[in-house]
Amino acid sequence: MARKSWNSTYEGIIPHQVQENFLNAAYNDEMMEKRLNGSFIFVAEMEDKVVGFANFTPVNSEGQSELSAIYLYQDCQGEGIGTALLQRGIKELENLKEVYIDVEKENTVGKTFYDVKGFKTIKEYDDNFDGHILKTVRMCLTV
Repeated sequence: MARKSWNSTYEGIIPHQVQENFLNAAYNDEMMEKRLNGSFIFVAEMEDKVVGFANFTPVNSEGQSELSAIYLYQDCQGEGIGTALLQRGIKELENLKEVYIDVEKENTVGKTFYDVKGFKTIKEYDDNFDGHILKTVRMCLTV
């Protein structure tokens, strides 16, 4: 799921080998076990098939959580699934006050989604991503 979503989202933005390096590191069995045990993962299904997921960090003492991933298959975007995943996380995480997300500036689909949902840009920065410089936008949603 993450691989297909990443490859379609970042085609022409992040070199394919850099994408593969990230995906192999972030979604190997060990990292997935850590995610499952140390964060919140919400899964969307249609017709008994997983079509998307969202990964939130636990809420810290200041009421903040990171939305570290929200991925959908490309053909499922625009159907309200991403919105449902975001809303589910907001509903389920106790004492949540703010949700933070980092989005690549050229990821116009993702950036637009967060803008429409009420996230506000709080800063932009260059991120050295496996030797490839990304223009990253840090955003926050107050709930």
